[in-house]
Amino acid sequence: MNTSKIWTLPVAHTHHLAATAGALTFVGGAGDFDDAGRIRNPNHLDRQIEGAVANLAQALAAECCDLDDVVKLKAFFTDEADDWHVIAALAKLFPTDPLPVISTVPEPLQPFTGQRIQLQAVAQRNWRTHDDVRVATRPIPPSKKASFGARALTGGLRAGEFVAVANRTAEGPDGAVVKEGDGIGQSHAIMETHAATLAELGASFQDSVKMEGYYFGTTREQWAGMAKARASHFREPGPPATVVPCQRLNPAGAMTKIEVMAMRERWNGFDKYIPREDHWPKRVWDWPIPLPYRQAIRLRDTIWLGGQVPSEPGRNSGKRVMAGQLMPQTRFTMSYIEDLLRPFGRQSADLKIMVCYFTSTGTEAETAAFVQTLADCVGGALPPMTLVPKPMMHTADNTVEIWGVAQG
Repeated sequence: MNTSKIWTLPVAHTHHLAATAGALTFVGGAGDFDDAGRIRNPNHLDRQIEGAVANLAQALAAECCDLDDVVKLKAFFTDEADDWHVIAALAKLFPTDPLPVISTVPEPLQPFTGQRIQLQAVAQRNWRTHDDVRVATRPIPPSKKASFGARALTGGLRAGEFVAVANRTAEGPDGAVVKEGDGIGQSHAIMETHAATLAELGASFQDSVKMEGYYFGTTREQWAGMAKARASHFREPGPPATVVPCQRLNPAGAMTKIEVMAMRERWNGFDKYIPREDHWPKRVWDWPIPLPYRQAIRLRDTIWLGGQVPSEPGRNSGKRVMAGQLMPQTRFTMSYIEDLLRPFGRQSADLKIMVCYFTSTGTEAETAAFVQTLADCVGGALPPMTLVPKPMMHTADNTVEIWGVAQG
């Protein structure tokens, strides 16, 4: 029996490291922490990658999963290394093929002192033994192939009903960005690549349960063009969506990065759409331009939320309440999450993962205060959390965006 002490985040409130909703197990914010919440290898990316993966395995074990059960792995990293360095380093720590889908997001800040990377994972116990496992590979630029040896890199993976597609910039096979500086053109290029990947896996955008994106911009005008481009690839009703500004992307010239998760069943030898229950209470805000996304859907004992922001209730003005005030806006945003979960007979205590983007100057004290506000709103042990501090969110008025998955 493994008697090593479990790692913890350096926060005062009780929190889970892993949790399960339906067939999926979630881990958020796995870093190179020890059992006292200290970073073991401060400011050293490669050593922290190894420590974070070891801690990910430890968290998964609590839900009777291991690294081979990971379907989707997402790394938020802070360093001068490019995404391919991080993807290759992570791949070496997952020796079984096919590799999980690996997504990367370069960030200027991390939530805790000395931290350089945190991992978020979606796992499904024993998926490799399922009858329906399909893999779509993605190209590796020639200059990066040596880091992967002869291994293929997974761009999309179907594990039974769950489908994950890696986040992508508009990067060509040679590693250079296409349509440099053109966010709208890049958005269409990425979505076309994702559509082809989903098709290889027997799915389409209409099967999506979550779309996530990152873009350069701090005005509504910068957001709107790329938002319309992404949205044009979905029919209504679309999936819940979360799109936040970024401060850095690779390769040079990239303006946006997008990823999707989906669910589709196989029935009588055919791939079929899985119906979903959909609620959108009238108090919950709407987008200021017509978009096909939903705010909350339920299927297969999972409830997927769109990214919640402190927009004016019941309106599509795009204006924020309590402008620029992180803690009041966090409490207000959590009230939307309660509103969205209530029609499903659930509450914030049923969340199994929370992904939180919030404005910060990068101090651990700011992270601690933010987590305390979350704890006050949840009212019990916090679920696994991915905490992503940002120098700026969509505008100076907006300080937070939160989404999650709850037990359905």
